[in-house]
Amino acid sequence: MDVLERIDDQVKNNPVVIYMKGTPQFPQCGFSMRASAALQECGVPFAYINVLQDPEIYENLPRYADWPTFPQIYIDGELVGGCDITLELHASGELKSLAEQAAAKRVFTK
Repeated sequence: MDVLERIDDQVKNNPVVIYMKGTPQFPQCGFSMRASAALQECGVPFAYINVLQDPEIYENLPRYADWPTFPQIYIDGELVGGCDITLELHASGELKSLAEQAAAKRVFTK
């Protein structure tokens, strides 16, 4: 499978997914740490991809949605943004709402 197809599959088959440097338990950069912490505080399960462990994704993810930096957060198949946008959405309560809605849709459509 082509790397862009793998990314597309991950984005479309996970209600919430973060592409980050490291893992939520062991982030490898401050931006990834803050963004994954915001997702964790929402209380909705999410998938994560450690881009440092997959050089193909690391090199090609910026082409997928034309977003040049990490982390990248996708909810319900759509790019939400990076760290700053995620933190703004979290502060307003919108991140939790978006994540809950995406998770609920996936439960009912399976």
